[in-house]
Amino acid sequence: MDVKNYQYKGKQELVYTNNSPDTLRRVFYHLFNNAFQPGSEMDARIQSIKDPDARMVNKIKVGDKEIKESRVKTLKPNEIGYLKISNFKQDGITADAKTVGTILEVTLAKPLLPNSKTTFTLDFDGQVPVQIRRSGRNNSEGVELSMAQWYPKIAEFDFEGWHADPYIAREFHGVWGNFDVNITIDAAYVLGGTGYLQNPNEIGHGYQDSGIIVVYPKKTKTLTWHFVAPMVHDFAWAADKNYIHDVVKGPNNVDLHFLYKNNPKTIENWKNVQPLMVKVMDFYNKTVGNYPYKQYSFIQGGDGGMEYAMCTLMLGNGKLEGILGTATHELGHSWFQQILASNESKHPWMDEGFTSYIEDLALNEIAIKKEDNPFESAYKSYYKLVESGKEQPQTTHGDRYDENRPYSISSYSKGEIFLSQLEYLIGKENVIKTLKRYFQEFKFKHPTPNDIKRTAERVSGANLDWYLTDWTQTTNTIDYGIKEVKDNADKTTIVLERIGRMPMPIDVLVEYTDGTKESFYMPLRMMSHEKANPNPEIKRTVLGDWAWAFPTYEFSISKSKTAIKKITIDSSGLMSDVKRENNFYEVK
Repeated sequence: MDVKNYQYKGKQELVYTNNSPDTLRRVFYHLFNNAFQPGSEMDARIQSIKDPDARMVNKIKVGDKEIKESRVKTLKPNEIGYLKISNFKQDGITADAKTVGTILEVTLAKPLLPNSKTTFTLDFDGQVPVQIRRSGRNNSEGVELSMAQWYPKIAEFDFEGWHADPYIAREFHGVWGNFDVNITIDAAYVLGGTGYLQNPNEIGHGYQDSGIIVVYPKKTKTLTWHFVAPMVHDFAWAADKNYIHDVVKGPNNVDLHFLYKNNPKTIENWKNVQPLMVKVMDFYNKTVGNYPYKQYSFIQGGDGGMEYAMCTLMLGNGKLEGILGTATHELGHSWFQQILASNESKHPWMDEGFTSYIEDLALNEIAIKKEDNPFESAYKSYYKLVESGKEQPQTTHGDRYDENRPYSISSYSKGEIFLSQLEYLIGKENVIKTLKRYFQEFKFKHPTPNDIKRTAERVSGANLDWYLTDWTQTTNTIDYGIKEVKDNADKTTIVLERIGRMPMPIDVLVEYTDGTKESFYMPLRMMSHEKANPNPEIKRTVLGDWAWAFPTYEFSISKSKTAIKKITIDSSGLMSDVKRENNFYEVK
C-alpha cells in the first residue's frame, strides 16, 4: 500500500471448488472500485434517481435553484477508484479476462467440472477513491483508509446461477472461503478489520498474544500485517495513524476490538459503548445462536455503518446513543449477513429487516425504560410508505427500486415487521424458536425467503405460504374494521369487515364498564393454526375460522351493548393494519 498516492498492488491466489452440478466455462469477479469513476453505472444512478443519497452528491446553486450533483461525476483522475487486473491464469495457463464496468468476465482456459477444483491467480493494481460511500480515503471524520470492497472478489454461483451484479452502491452477495491476507503498509498506521492477526508481536499497536507482553517493533518504514480469516465471504480493513485501540473480552471469550480516532470529544462515548456491546453480543447469542468467530472489531470508518466479516466500519463522532444504535445494528448483521448470508441484493429485507428486529429487541433489553412495542417506529415508517403510494414489492431487486427511501423502508422497516408480525401470527416464543432453528440449520448456506417461512412452519405447525406471498411478493395491505355493534336481546352482535386484500387471523379485545376484559380469536382458515393465548390473564374464546373470501365476520357476546366500554381489533399493535382508526369502537 502506497499511502502517499493511495495506490496499491497485490497478488491473489484463489483455490476454487465447484460444488455445483454444472460444468463452469466462465467465472465472474467483482471489481467494486471501478464504480467510483465518472460515467460509471453508479454515477449514472446518482444522477437519474429522484432522491440520491445525500452522501453521494454535492449541493450547488445554479441561479435561484439548488441542484444535486453526483460526487462521482466530479472525481479527478487521482481521486477515482479503480482495479486493474493482469496476468490472469487458471492452473498456470493464461485465461481471457475482460473488464466490463465493475465486473471481470473470465473465459476459463479449461472447463471446471462438477465437484472439482482449480487455482486462479492474478495481479491487481488499485487506487483508493476519495470516500463517497463505504470505501475510500480521507473522509469527513478524518479516517485515512476505509478499505472495503478493495480486492477482486469472485462472484457467487449457486442453484440460481451467477450473481454478478454491477455495483451501484447498494448490497452485496459473496462466496465463503478461508482468507490468508498480507498487507504491507507504512509502519505508522494502525489496522483493524476482518480476521485474526497472526503476527501481533511484530506489529504492536495494542495487539498482543494472550498472556504475552508485546515487544514493540524496531523502527522500520513498513510493517506487514498478516491476517487469517476462516469461513468468511468478505475481507475489509481500515487504517489510520491516530487510532486508539481498545480490546474488551466479550461473551464466550470473544475479543471485541474498538478502533477510533483520538478525538477528545468522542473518546468518552467510545469508552462507554464498550460494556454495552458486551451485553448486546450476549443477547444476540442467546436470541439467535452463538457468534462462531473469536473476534469482532468496531472501527470508526467515517461513513454511516456497514457490516463486514468480523467487523463494521461506522461513524464515530456522534452522540453515544447514535454510536450505540449503529454498533448494535451492524453487529446484528454478523448473524444474518455474515453467517446466514441470504442474497442481500435480491432479498435485502431478509438481512436488513431481520437485523433491525434483533437490534430493537436488544436495545429494549438493555434500556432502563422498556417499551411495550419496541418495533413501533418500523410500523410508522411502513404506514408512511403505504400512504405515499411509492411502495414496491419486496421481491424487487435492491438495485431496482425507483427511489432510495421506499427501498430503505421496504428493506429495514417492512422486513422487520415480517418477524414482529409473525409474533402476532404464531406467538413471540415461536418466533424466537424459529430464529434459533433457522440459524442452526442454515448458517453458511445462503438461505432463501422460503427457508425462513418453512422454519416458522416447522416450529409452529402453521401454514404460512400465504403470509410470505402477500407480505413479500405483493403490495397488498392489511385493513380490518369494526363495521357494526348492535343489540341482540341480552347479547351484543359485533360485525367485522376485511377491507384490505391481505388476510390475517383476528384478535378482538372487549373491555366492559365494570372493568373486566375478555378476548375473542378468529383463526385464519388458510393458516390452519390456532395460536396460544398471548394474554393468559385474560379469558379468551376461540371462535370459528374466518376464510379470506368472506368480506365480513359476525359473532355475539353474552352481554348487552350498554355493558361495553371499548372494542379493539389487535390491542398488541403487532398487526400492521394500515387504517387503525377503524379498529376501535368506544363508548364515550
